Amino acid sequence: MKHIPSIIVATLLFFSLSASGANVKTGIEVLREQGFKLLEGKRVGLTTNPTGVDSHLKSTIDILWQAPNVNLVALYGPEHGVRGNVHAGDIVDNEVDKKTGLKMYSLYGKTKKPNKEMMDEIDVMVYDIQDNGCRSYTYISTLGMLMEACIEHGKELVVLDRPNPLGGNKIEGNLAEDGYISFVSQFKIPYLYGQTPGELALYLNATDYKNKCQLTVVKMKGWKRSMTWDQTGLEWVVASPHVPQGKSAVFYPVTGIFGEFGYINIGVGYTLPFEIMGAPWISADTLADALNALQLPGIEFRPIHFKPYYSVFKGELCQGVQVHILDYKQARLSEIQFLIVQEMMRLWPEKDWFKLCNQKRFSMFDKVCGSNHIREEFGKRYLWEDIRDYWYKDVEAYRKASSKYYLYK
Repeated sequence: MKHIPSIIVATLLFFSLSASGANVKTGIEVLREQGFKLLEGKRVGLTTNPTGVDSHLKSTIDILWQAPNVNLVALYGPEHGVRGNVHAGDIVDNEVDKKTGLKMYSLYGKTKKPNKEMMDEIDVMVYDIQDNGCRSYTYISTLGMLMEACIEHGKELVVLDRPNPLGGNKIEGNLAEDGYISFVSQFKIPYLYGQTPGELALYLNATDYKNKCQLTVVKMKGWKRSMTWDQTGLEWVVASPHVPQGKSAVFYPVTGIFGEFGYINIGVGYTLPFEIMGAPWISADTLADALNALQLPGIEFRPIHFKPYYSVFKGELCQGVQVHILDYKQARLSEIQFLIVQEMMRLWPEKDWFKLCNQKRFSMFDKVCGSNHIREEFGKRYLWEDIRDYWYKDVEAYRKASSKYYLYK
């Protein structure tokens, strides 16, 4: 037998693993296996975006459009649009999809909840969007609006389930409170809620709505609560401009809350969105040493020097820290940013965060936190210990209540 060079063996192994396919079958693939029977004889609306794909990256739009027994009649787009061609925060307009000729209705503009005109065209609404597992990400807010519209107009809702990229065990943050319910905190759930879109829909249907939605969840096959995105075998499709990779979803809650102020760069505008925090007035080594001295479980901080290409401090040399997650199970994601700010304020008290930042952003910060208590208490001494108990006060109760609607072990 001839000797085969190791590089060829490694290459063959790589392609063998790639060809074996994903470990997880998402809802759209299970629906296809079932012959789309749920949708037969019905006028179908589809709420999706570029993340709605099968394991071979074929769009759910194309799958349903080409299915002989599916009558797809309209498309509905969340933030960033059906085809992902709209920048973060920009208004999405009603258009016609060039590929299929179908109407595309915007659900991120003046109309966030489908109105009667939009709902009269369909018998069943299908939802297929990859979420990032964080309450402040607007796709689950769109899901809630769809549920309300389906209740009001007597339509069915089918959720094609997808993984929570953070897994099903990470629950962090207080419940959103009355007075702070918004499109970035649409429901009274924790900041990290530990459910798939389908599980969340089942929970909301049972707890949030007086009348019930005609809801069907098409379960995934192969997904387990312990799985993070990299364990699913699925390809990550850009969920939004600054969530380009699966790991971006993991880092989104690490710095995203304080990113609301534009007082410090959190990697947006550089190559590491949500993985870093920095500014021109920081000493990278000093901050990294202070943070590593805290010995946070599963976390290591590395000094970093960078110059943002756009956004906060564009073109200025910044220093700060890059967050490295070495043990995901131990790491508590959302508290990291509070501890970074804590150490920054201890080292550079003259840079008082809440006095020098854009105070017009207080409202958005409070909405993302789901409460004004976090900002008001933390701002007194900039100590994480002052808000730690409040941040975690609802976690175990929510875990118990939501677990009744888990679809996966």
